[in-house]
Amino acid sequence: MAHKPRVLTWHIHGSYLYYLSQGDYILYVPYTPEHGPRYVGRGSTFPFGENVIEIPASEVRNLEFDLILFQCDENYLQDQYDILSSEQRQLPGIYIEHDPPWQQPCDEVHPVTNPAVTLVHVTHFNKLMWKTDLPDVRVITHGVDVHGVKYTGLLDRGIVVVNNLPSRGRMLGSDLFERVQKQVPLDLIGMGNEPWGIGEVLHPELPEFIKDYRFFFNPIRYTSLGLAICEAMMVGLPIVGLATTELSTIIENGKTGYIGLDIDALVEKMKMLLDSPTHAQHLGEQARQKAAELFDIQRFAQQWTYLIHQKIN
Repeated sequence: MAHKPRVLTWHIHGSYLYYLSQGDYILYVPYTPEHGPRYVGRGSTFPFGENVIEIPASEVRNLEFDLILFQCDENYLQDQYDILSSEQRQLPGIYIEHDPPWQQPCDEVHPVTNPAVTLVHVTHFNKLMWKTDLPDVRVITHGVDVHGVKYTGLLDRGIVVVNNLPSRGRMLGSDLFERVQKQVPLDLIGMGNEPWGIGEVLHPELPEFIKDYRFFFNPIRYTSLGLAICEAMMVGLPIVGLATTELSTIIENGKTGYIGLDIDALVEKMKMLLDSPTHAQHLGEQARQKAAELFDIQRFAQQWTYLIHQKIN
C-alpha cells in the first residue's frame, strides 16, 4: 500500500480515541454542524496529532477509506447506514467493544453478526462475558501515556474518577461512593459530577491533577477496565477497588493496592493508606511498575497498527 491506512471511525470515547491515534494510520472522524452525539469530530479536549482528521458527515460517502472502525452499537446498527455508501459498507470492518454486556452478563448475544467483521475487546473480561459466533474475536488491552508525571501522595485524600456518577446508579457505585465518602476524605472528578464533586478535569491535565492524592478509589461494581485506573497506576497511585470484572486480575492485595468485596474492610485499607504515606508510596511504585508492564502505549499502538494492516491487506 502506497499510503497509510485510511480508517473511518467515530469520536465515542475521547481518551481511547487519543491513545488509538498513536498508531501508524490516519483516522477520519465525522462531525455534524451541531456536533451532536457521536459526531463531534476532533473536539477541543484532546491534543490529537495530524493523523486525526475531522470531516463533515455529509461528505463521508464521497471519500475513500480502507477500513471502517465501529466503536458502539449505534455506529454499527445506525450510523453506517446513515453516512456510508453501499460500497463503503463492504469495506473491511472492526468493531471495538468497550463494555461488558449490560442486560444479561452471561447470555447476551453481541449485536455484530457479520462474520467479516473483527470483534476487538478491550479486556479479557469483556471477551469472556459476551456471547458471539464471530470467527475473529480478539483482545487488545489498554495502552496509556501519562507523559512522565510521577506520584507524590502528599494529599491526605483519595481520588475518584467517574463521569456522571450521581445519575448512573448502583452499577457505577454511586451508593458506595456516598457511603465511603462519609468515612474517608474523597474527591470526585468527572463530567456531570458538580453536585457531588469537583467536575471535569480535561484529559491532558488529569495525571498532574491526581498525582498528589494518596490513593485512587474505584467504586464501580460492573464495568470494563476504566482508562482512569490505568492512568492512575501509571502515575503511581495505589488502587483501592472492588474485586470484580477485569480489576480483579490487575490489582494484587498488599502489593499494588487493595481490592475486595467487603466495603468496610476496604474503608479500613483506605484509612491505613492515609495514616501511612510511606506504605502508600511503596504500593504506588509497584502499581507504576505493573502499569508499565500491562499498559505500554507502544505495544498498544503496534497491536492496532498490525491488526489494521492485516485487515486491509
